[in-house]
Amino acid sequence: MNIFVAGLSYQITEPDLRELFEEYGTVSSAKIITDKFSGRSRGFGFVEMDVETEGQRAIEQLNEAEYDGRTLTVSVARPRKEQQSRDRY
Repeated sequence: MNIFVAGLSYQITEPDLRELFEEYGTVSSAKIITDKFSGRSRGFGFVEMDVETEGQRAIEQLNEAEYDGRTLTVSVARPRKEQQSRDRY
C-alpha cells in the first residue's frame, strides 16, 4: 500500500518518517520529496507498507495528527497523472 503524507516539517528525515509509520506495521520504504534545485524538503512524502490492514490503520491514526508541531494529512496515494506538455505559441 502506497501512502501519501503531507504537512511534514522541513526538518523531518526519511528515517524519522519510517519510524513514525513502523509503529503501525512493516514499512518497505519511506521517501521525502525534495526540491530538485535546493535539495530542501517540499513538506510531503510517501510511505509504502506491505500489509494493507497495517497501512489503513496508520492512515486512520495519523491523518490530522500533530507531528513535530505540524498537522499531518495522510491518505492512500493516488497514481500520478501524466503531465501534459503545453504547446507554446
